[in-house]
Amino acid sequence: MGKKLIYFVRHGESELNAKGIRQGSEGKLTEKGRNQALQTAKKFPKEKGKPQIIISSPYERTRETTDIIAKELNMKNIEYSDLLMERKNPSEIIGKWKEDLQVKLIVDQIDKSFHDDNLRYSDEENFTDLKNRTKKLLTFIKSRKEKRMIMVTHAIFLKMIVSYILKGEELTSYEYNKLSFFNDINNAGITIIQYIPHWFKKEEWKLLVWNDEIL
Repeated sequence: MGKKLIYFVRHGESELNAKGIRQGSEGKLTEKGRNQALQTAKKFPKEKGKPQIIISSPYERTRETTDIIAKELNMKNIEYSDLLMERKNPSEIIGKWKEDLQVKLIVDQIDKSFHDDNLRYSDEENFTDLKNRTKKLLTFIKSRKEKRMIMVTHAIFLKMIVSYILKGEELTSYEYNKLSFFNDINNAGITIIQYIPHWFKKEEWKLLVWNDEIL
């Protein structure tokens, strides 16, 4: 199958990002977010080494980010995958201000405290759900014929991808929450991962770049 290079891009700033609102699938980019996506697009090679496909989360903010990148790179090969969606938040906090006391209590419980891997507050995707979706995404990447891919996704899920690559099956919710808390991912930041298959030893996933951002 050969080596693969995957450029993970977080979407640009959204209107709800800017207002501190916990998001679902809706939410357009701000003018700043559109400019972030454009400046990120300018970082990619347009000739030799140009990415062969963009695969995006179907959310509104990732679709808009994808459209901006695709236009700048003159790319027509675009797909959408639910595997790249953001973690589903508990319904109780979607659309609410992040500083709301009840929202903060829920987020502290599921994101910032030690808890069992299978803790579930209500109808959200929990740690185990996200870990399993990450494994499905990595299998999906290996199955693709393309060698250079852009994947447009979201902060929490991207942190899970990187955490799993670094820790593998030993990854726990406690380890993930530590990495997530101390390592932010900026809007339109690029994280680069390489997949290296081997016939004589275990395949490799390498983190090459973390959160290369537009300043």
